[in-house]
Amino acid sequence: MTLPYGFVVTLDRHTRVLDGGRALLGGSPTRLLRLGARARPLLTGRTVRVRDAASAVLADRLLETGLAHPAVAALEPREAAGSECTYVIPVRDRPRALGRLLAGLPADSSVIVVDDASHRPGPVAAVAARHGARLVALAVNVGAAGARNAGLRLVTTPYVAFVDSDIVLAPDTVPTLLRHFADPRVALAVPRITALATGASGGWLGRYESTRSSLDLGAHPAAVRPGTPVSWAPSACMVARTDVLADGGGFDERLRVGEDVDLCWRLEARSWRIRYEPSVAAAHEHRTGLADWFGRKAVYGTGAQPLAARHPGNIAPAVLAPWSAALLLALCAQRRWSLPLTVSLWGVTTARIAGRLADTGEPVRHAARLSTAGTVSAVSQGAALLTRHWWPLTAAGCLVSRRVRRAAAVAAVLDIALERRHGTHRLDVIRYGAARRLDDLAYGAGVWASALRGRSAKALLPRVVRRQGSD
Repeated sequence: MTLPYGFVVTLDRHTRVLDGGRALLGGSPTRLLRLGARARPLLTGRTVRVRDAASAVLADRLLETGLAHPAVAALEPREAAGSECTYVIPVRDRPRALGRLLAGLPADSSVIVVDDASHRPGPVAAVAARHGARLVALAVNVGAAGARNAGLRLVTTPYVAFVDSDIVLAPDTVPTLLRHFADPRVALAVPRITALATGASGGWLGRYESTRSSLDLGAHPAAVRPGTPVSWAPSACMVARTDVLADGGGFDERLRVGEDVDLCWRLEARSWRIRYEPSVAAAHEHRTGLADWFGRKAVYGTGAQPLAARHPGNIAPAVLAPWSAALLLALCAQRRWSLPLTVSLWGVTTARIAGRLADTGEPVRHAARLSTAGTVSAVSQGAALLTRHWWPLTAAGCLVSRRVRRAAAVAAVLDIALERRHGTHRLDVIRYGAARRLDDLAYGAGVWASALRGRSAKALLPRVVRRQGSD
């Protein structure tokens, strides 16, 4: 499967062009890609357009390594017409939200509403009929995964858009996502999930969710892959190739949470690509009541152990290189030698990276940037371990150890500072910090509950990986 003529990719914002265009540095994980004499002229500025077999190979390689992303605006326009894409909407007792979603879909859309055993099915059926949607009424509640599969079995169009009933779609969201399927290896494309403005979203939890939602994967495009910054995609809104999902069995109906993560990882294992496209959005009606919000965060955490059992190589609360793991341990030890050892580890790592970049121009500067970014990532992940995934252990340690108390306090402050360093925030730092800690308490409690239930610590163990960084 090769990229078609006219397909355009643009280098990721973090990708550096080195040595006069002879090498590219970036991707996830970070790597150095050397360009041969034939490949160099194919890169025009920061763009590659597929015009022949050589440019198709280069563009595909850039996509595969995360060094570049599709220039979606330059790809062929697509329409989410009824003959091309079917909307499958699972719902349970949300007739008002369902009506709001259906009212925003194109008039010629093919729509299947799957009522997952509503307590009051009448209003749901009435809304579906009013908007001309096909209704599938399930007698037994099977969960979102089972409801989506019930709809998927009836889809006859090449593409299917799964959209939760508490979503509102912009007119260009699905058509833009469909552009990604010009790449024959793309099986799934998802938009950015943003906060829907409602009467309840102005409260402090609503404002927290508008900047730190668990479903919002950020403002930059990405390939969705385990072990990368965007390691999964939410099923609140996703567009997929119908035949690929059907061949793979659709969603795992045994999972009541984490079924979207499982689907992404199974597709990736089959060598399919998944694209995250934040230039378009789907607005989600977030939970804003404290008890409901806290409970949902805990439910998200309970998916950790079932995912660990299915994908043991993908699930980990932190992914560290050997040197960054050693650096983190040195900092946590809080000894006189901790800071000197930390600086030494950073220096040695910088020197090793610089050696690999020796012929690329300014190797030390690029190496220092990479090792500093690795240090920040290690500290950020360490803070998350103490305050989120391991908080029961941290709380117990605080009762008996001054060092643990100090580490926990620093981690809590650093975590908030690192979270707030980018973007705009609609919440002051005190209430943001309180919401962040409650978020961590709920999610961590769910992770520990699932680990105890499954009698396994796989979902709690960090992973140390040795990465190769040159091609």
